[in-house]
Order: sequence, then C-alpha cells, then structure tokens
Amino acid sequence: MSITSRMPVNLSRTAWLLVLVVFALVASVVGAKGWFGDTTTIAVQQLPAEAQQTLGLIRSSGPFPYPKDGTVFGNREQLLPKQPRGYYTEYTVRTPGSKDRGARRIVVGGEPARSNELYYTDDHYQSFRRIRE
Repeated sequence: MSITSRMPVNLSRTAWLLVLVVFALVASVVGAKGWFGDTTTIAVQQLPAEAQQTLGLIRSSGPFPYPKDGTVFGNREQLLPKQPRGYYTEYTVRTPGSKDRGARRIVVGGEPARSNELYYTDDHYQSFRRIRE
C-alpha cells in the first residue's frame, strides 16, 4: 500500500480526533460553567445553614429580616437565563460576623414561594449555582 492511498484514512482519523477533542473541551466548559456563566448545581443540604434558613423563609413568604429581600434582581451580570425585568427577586443570606448584608444571596425566578428556579451566590453575583431541592 502506498503512502498516498493511506493519507485519506489518516486525515479522516485526524479529523475525527480533532472533532472529539473539541467536543470534550466544549463539554468540559459547559459542564463547569453551564450555558449561562457559572451555574453549576448545589443541593439544598450542601447550602450553608443560613441559606437553608433563607430558603425556608422564601417558601413561607417571610417575614424577611432585610428590607431589600424580595426586591427585583436585574441580572445585569447576565449570568442567569435572560428573562424580562422583574422575573428574578433576591434574598439576603445572613453572613455571620458581617456588619452589612454580606455577599451571599438566593435569587429566585418566577413566583418565589413555588419556584423551582433558585440560584445561590456567595460572591455577590460573580457566580451562581442552581439549587437542587
């Protein structure tokens, strides 16, 4: 068999290998960051105790300890799926030792008491993890 008769097979294998490498890279980025920024998931049981308490308040419609709880979250960072303004609301997750509201929040999409679209951030909206119940 001559070299020229093997080249298409080698090129084909190389092309397939390249496709697989690109697919693996894309899958790893999407798996780590999700389609909309860092939206990996976190189970309710993995949330800090304060976040679990805030989630309980959200489910029971309050009362909330911070005046800004339940206000519109604008998604200016565009890390969450695009929705009309007013779709997302935010709630403070108490940070022990913090003199202000701290950086931790739960952001809810839709009707807060019934929504299954819940996101947790512990770095003031730099990243989000979707909460699994």
